[in-house]
Amino acid sequence: MGRLRERLMARSILLSLGFALFAMTLIGVGGMTLSVVEAERIQGSGSAINVAGSLRRLTHRMSALVLSDAENRVRDHGRLREAIAHFEKSLNHPALRRVMTRKPDSDYARTYAQIRQSWERGLKPLLVEEALPGADLHPVSRHNQMLEAVEVFVDELNTLVAQLEADTEEAILTLRSVLGGALVLIVAVVLGALIIVRRGVLDPLSDLLRSAARFARGDFTARARHEGPDELGRVGRSFNLMAEELNKLYADLERRVADKTAELERSNQSLELLYHSIARLHNAPTAPETYHAMLEDMGKLLGLRGSMACLLPNLGGPATILSDTLGVCPSRERDGCPHCTDILRVDQPWIRLPGPEGETLIVPLRDMERHYGVLRLVLPPEHHLAPWQEQLLQALCRHISIALGITYRTEQERLIALQEERSIIARELHDSLAQALSYLKIQSSLLQPMLSDPARQPDAERTLADLREGISAAYRQLRELLATFRLRMQGDFLELLSLTAEEFSARGGLPIHLDTRLTGCRLSPNQEIHTLQIIREALSNILRHAHAGQAWLEVRHDDGQVTVRVADDGVGLSDDPLDGTLHYGLAIMHERAAGLRGDIRISPRAEGGTQVVLRFRAEHAPQPSAPLPLADAA
Repeated sequence: MGRLRERLMARSILLSLGFALFAMTLIGVGGMTLSVVEAERIQGSGSAINVAGSLRRLTHRMSALVLSDAENRVRDHGRLREAIAHFEKSLNHPALRRVMTRKPDSDYARTYAQIRQSWERGLKPLLVEEALPGADLHPVSRHNQMLEAVEVFVDELNTLVAQLEADTEEAILTLRSVLGGALVLIVAVVLGALIIVRRGVLDPLSDLLRSAARFARGDFTARARHEGPDELGRVGRSFNLMAEELNKLYADLERRVADKTAELERSNQSLELLYHSIARLHNAPTAPETYHAMLEDMGKLLGLRGSMACLLPNLGGPATILSDTLGVCPSRERDGCPHCTDILRVDQPWIRLPGPEGETLIVPLRDMERHYGVLRLVLPPEHHLAPWQEQLLQALCRHISIALGITYRTEQERLIALQEERSIIARELHDSLAQALSYLKIQSSLLQPMLSDPARQPDAERTLADLREGISAAYRQLRELLATFRLRMQGDFLELLSLTAEEFSARGGLPIHLDTRLTGCRLSPNQEIHTLQIIREALSNILRHAHAGQAWLEVRHDDGQVTVRVADDGVGLSDDPLDGTLHYGLAIMHERAAGLRGDIRISPRAEGGTQVVLRFRAEHAPQPSAPLPLADAA
């Protein structure tokens, strides 16, 4: 554990820099400490040198005083004693003694002791003797001895001064060496720290920044080269691990995007196929061209080898091939198509028929009511439909089945409409022209015996006049029926009302005042047709029988109730208008009102004339009342 900690500490950039900083601090403190020690050691050396130098001066001064007194023959004992006392004081100066105390075993200490001994035993006794009151002023021998002693003593003082100077120079040199060594060590440590910073911080950091810049530009292959055990090495290793993970995530994201793009392309192709197929089925649900285009598009998208669309027969016999890209159907036999008819009895989405040239799928075209046909799809060998292709195939088959079912139901509705239209025509003929012809037949049978009897000539003429009038009425009814059957609901209902009023006004030269208030009312096509026929019949009766000066046509809507009022200012009704022989139009009006589930009333108008009032409930159809031909509306 300790070795691991030592290795980590040795490989840590921060610890290395910390050690370098600690070493620089230690070196600086050590250098300053040694400098302080050396400075303390040489402290007072200058004073000692000055004092030692003054000792030479004082020695020469004392010798000069002795010689001067001898030359002048004057003895000044006080000056000499002062000079001796001054010398001794300087010789015992604390600066000199401190240097000796600091280095008791040095040459300086020995020289200083020698000087003191020479002073005490040699020079001082001579000077003291000269300072005595009874001393001779002209002792040549003593003076020579003193001068020799002074010369030797001064040499010793010079030696002492030289030793002090040498000691001071040595201390200064030592201080200089200490400071220089500390400076060199600090510079070396700083250079080492700079090398560590460059190799351990700058280079790895620059590499990390370059890799991060490449990474930011989308280059997920960028990797850091520095993966050492230090902090930035661990950062580089972490960066590389992150880059590797992000590269995997990006690759996975690209793969998922590619899959989603392919899925969207497939969905777009599927929607495009469904859209074009629905558009073609809407325009021509049973046309061979429609199925040929659908089969080609479906073969390209599903990867089919061929396909075929067949309609099952209604009354036996072989199936009808709408379109194919296979050529001859391999399943068709003389007795029919067994595989195609077998699927009608199987509750499965399709039947799979394996074969040497590929699998064959027989898909039924059916809805909740009946089966209409099959789609026969041949796949290449070793090819199977994907789930989305199976869903697309089922959706196409549902749309084709819906289109075929709508076509089938449309044909049924047209057949029913044709039968209803024929029933309406037969009812109109029976209620109008057939009764008129029956009346004419009766009149003609009555006329025959009258013609053989001349006495009944007046009765024959009256009967003949009735026949002529009946023929005219029958002809007029025939023309009205033809006009009714040729009526087409072209245009908006309000526009048709306006055109009808203008038509009858121009036909009879009669002003017809039109007032329509149908805001928010929605009539079904059947209601529009019957309402318009009742209005036309009422206006036709006004023109034939009313002898009116003007007429009014009002159509109003109030809370789901539709009220139609046709009035005139003519001669009014007879006593029993519905009993008239040829008034079949009024009965038809009542029948049409019953078909509207409403009621119709024909009554005298208070101001004179007649009014026809029709009331019924409006049907709120889901779609607006679009104009349709009469036959389609029926």
